[in-house]
Amino acid sequence: METAYKPSVLVVDDETGILDSLNILLRNEGFSPQLAHGGKAGLDRIGEMSPDIVLTDIRMPNVSGVEILAAARQSDPDVPVILMTAQATLQSAMAAVNEGAFYYIQKPFRNDELVAILKRAAEHRKLRVENKSLKQAIRRHEHQGISRPVGNAKPWLEVLRLVETVAPTDSTVLIQGESGTGKEVVARYIHELSSRVDGPFLSINCGALPESLLESELFGHVKGSFTGAVRDKLGLFGASSKGTFFLDEIGETTPATQVKLLRALQHREVIPVGSTEAVAVDTRVVAATNRDLDEEIRAGNFRSDLYYRLNVIAVHLPPLRQRRDDIPLLAAHFLARLGAARNEAPKRLSDAALEACLDYTWPGNVRELENALERSVILTTSDEIPVSALPDRVTERRAEALVSTRTPPNPTLEAVERAYIMWVLQSENGNKSRAAEVLGIDPSTLYRKLSRYGLEA
Repeated sequence: METAYKPSVLVVDDETGILDSLNILLRNEGFSPQLAHGGKAGLDRIGEMSPDIVLTDIRMPNVSGVEILAAARQSDPDVPVILMTAQATLQSAMAAVNEGAFYYIQKPFRNDELVAILKRAAEHRKLRVENKSLKQAIRRHEHQGISRPVGNAKPWLEVLRLVETVAPTDSTVLIQGESGTGKEVVARYIHELSSRVDGPFLSINCGALPESLLESELFGHVKGSFTGAVRDKLGLFGASSKGTFFLDEIGETTPATQVKLLRALQHREVIPVGSTEAVAVDTRVVAATNRDLDEEIRAGNFRSDLYYRLNVIAVHLPPLRQRRDDIPLLAAHFLARLGAARNEAPKRLSDAALEACLDYTWPGNVRELENALERSVILTTSDEIPVSALPDRVTERRAEALVSTRTPPNPTLEAVERAYIMWVLQSENGNKSRAAEVLGIDPSTLYRKLSRYGLEA
């Protein structure tokens, strides 16, 4: 299961006993305490780290808690600061609030009282950060021209809405879908909408490299760790720091690599090949696979703990056959891009070519469509792409007898649809416009189906 995030709390006090007791209390309550003995040490730690919460005593030699408050707010205006004091007065409490303190608590306090305040502060911090990230993403999307992946079909729009919701967070995302459905396109879109957009976007195909080379690429290696390792190398986990790391075809990794990936996700650290020292990493992981990982887990090929760690946010991409209405949009998009690359006006599909594209099932999905159009552009000298320029597999139809002496026990949905269309046409004396109304479809859709079933006459 996904381990709960532990908010970091910078605890500043000049009494060692209080620091020790708060350290134990906060760790037991699911926080990650960082201790600073005295105000001067507290100022230094604020400069070194970005705590989620600051908990500081007010009265300390040299540097007071109010100065800690001011420094923390200057470093990060959204960080909640909780002030502790043994000499509470209404005047001092009001002054603390006016300075921007989140809360003001008097010593000695009950542990449950302090924990409740810290949990409210953590929730406050989380909401402020997420709202800020979301607003930044919206501004980038609206004003910096981030391109939304092409498509208006309902299943595709549902994917985009989910992606746009989770992108501003730092949650790990697992994208699942058939080959060619656009997993890397969606991963890049997540990166562009995230707070890490100014960092790198790096990717690797986990199925394209042997295990030994893959581990070196992922985690790095030290000089002399294997033949050819003539210098230290930073792995992609480290190189994508402050950015996004896209692990494509994660289902192709070996069990040994999966163990190391699990460590990287759990502890946010990696151990380079040939080293014994862990290196901290700060990258958001987006993984993708065309495999059924539930089935791979049952077969013993994929670790369930790694799956749960990856599957924090699950995004399922629909195949192109489930978003046929997007084929004309995608075709126009690819043809425009191909035209720009060739420094010429974009070509267009003829009506027959478009009909063929709409009728084809596209087992290779969007990638196959793009490749077919690139081939067609190369083979076409005019502005309009004829159906003959498309690959044979797109234009060939399986010959089927329209009449058979043997009734199949379980007719296909296609056979039922064809029979129903014929019956409606006969009922309307061949009037295709009225038949389309009865069928509840556009006349153009009816003509396309008639062409598909060879029933134009």
